[in-house]
Amino acid sequence: MDHGKPREADHPEGSDVIDLGRLEIRPDEYAVTVDGERLALTVRELQLLVALARRRDRIVTREELYAAVWRKPYRPDERSVDVYVRKLRRKLAFALPGWEFIHTHFGFGYRLSPSHSQVFHTPATRG
Repeated sequence: MDHGKPREADHPEGSDVIDLGRLEIRPDEYAVTVDGERLALTVRELQLLVALARRRDRIVTREELYAAVWRKPYRPDERSVDVYVRKLRRKLAFALPGWEFIHTHFGFGYRLSPSHSQVFHTPATRG
């Protein structure tokens, strides 16, 4: 059994291109590109990104994301969504420094809304 190759049941819904500016998602090709360069994501990360992108600018609950990606009933003690959101954020931040894609709405869920990060890093001053 090949765990690296997506099964038909794992295919993200829809086959259209999701354009988020410098980030482009092609669910039918299992491809995500940043400025034309392929971004390496696992199948679950891609499914999560697609689920959020299809609901762009709307808050999506953990329950909705779990149902869309894992296709099982959500349990309140389940942390898979949070873990995969963290992994996905890390990869997106590395590929597009200064951009924030996934926003947390505590007690509600997550929202995908690309924006420049409000955190600015300045060099330390000498004292």
